[in-house]
Amino acid sequence: MKDTSSYGLVAVGAILIVLALVGLSSLVIVQPNEAKVITFFGTYVGTVVESGLWMVLPLSTKSTISLKVRNFNSQKLKVNDAEGNPVEIGAVIVFRVVDTAKASFDVDQYERFVEIQSETAIRHIAAQYPYDTFEDASTVSLRGNADEVAAELLRELQERLDVAGVQLRETRITHLAYAPEIASAMLQRQQAIAIVAARQKIVEGAVGMVDAALRQLEDNGIVLDDERRAAMINNLMVSIVSDRAAQPVINTGSLYS
Repeated sequence: MKDTSSYGLVAVGAILIVLALVGLSSLVIVQPNEAKVITFFGTYVGTVVESGLWMVLPLSTKSTISLKVRNFNSQKLKVNDAEGNPVEIGAVIVFRVVDTAKASFDVDQYERFVEIQSETAIRHIAAQYPYDTFEDASTVSLRGNADEVAAELLRELQERLDVAGVQLRETRITHLAYAPEIASAMLQRQQAIAIVAARQKIVEGAVGMVDAALRQLEDNGIVLDDERRAAMINNLMVSIVSDRAAQPVINTGSLYS
């Protein structure tokens, strides 16, 4: 009788231990900005997103997914722009997981998925626009319209990442430059365009100054014939437009001899 009762107590104790272990397996602790994805023998049950101590189905599998906002800095990618010029471009992608089921089951390693899709989208966007516009200021360019390009990158990349349950918070171009093999030539081109633009402004200002001088002479009663007028215009334009100091010339004779 003693042996039988001892075996019964052992059996009851073992059953209680098993039940306790099963009960403990149903407990899950969720940290702030963290989610627990619950699966029960291969079936998705749900996700616990509120922090605290929770009880779920016993013997279920719990996987952790971070809900924090994260940054991804792309590498410096070498891409041909819309005009075929090789450029280097890089961007920062700010994202967070909003659908844990898609992030867990629809893609394999959603962090890697974000990286690959981000670089693909950056390459595609960079190829749609020229690096810079030298003649038409209304054309969108990578350098002159960084905000518009970043907005287009966010829109296209968000479409790619919807399948992974990822939401973009921000995209920004962090690096943009001509490739080393053409950087020197493009710098000379930019300098030449800047010089031409500056000369154009100088000429416009000089024409206005000469016109004002001639009008003032006429208002003061000084009348010049066509040849003297042309000579004065020539001298004023040379002295104003030239990038060197004007050298005075004393005419000891007549303008006509």
